[in-house]
Amino acid sequence: MTTSPSPAAPSSSSSNGESLSSLPRWRQFLSTLNWRRDPGYEQRKMRHELRMKQLESEIEQIEKETEQLQRENARARALSALIEQHCFPDESNSIPLPPTEPGSSSS
Repeated sequence: MTTSPSPAAPSSSSSNGESLSSLPRWRQFLSTLNWRRDPGYEQRKMRHELRMKQLESEIEQIEKETEQLQRENARARALSALIEQHCFPDESNSIPLPPTEPGSSSS
């Protein structure tokens, strides 16, 4: 919708042939503003709605990927904890090996 300054005296008839006095008050007010329909509005609205749907789809895809990465990270942390536990035990929990004397063989 666009508006422009009204002429000094508004015309007494509308574009569809009705007299200005027979129009509802809101329509009379619009005619004083020289209101006219914006022909590109519907096209812009459709493009906007299409873009919104595309963005919603992208958001859903990102959310799915985020959930997948969180699951993969949880698995990686669990595997890392297992590796840490089995390959690098705490020194307080490990039993030290008995010292070996040099020159002795264990056969």
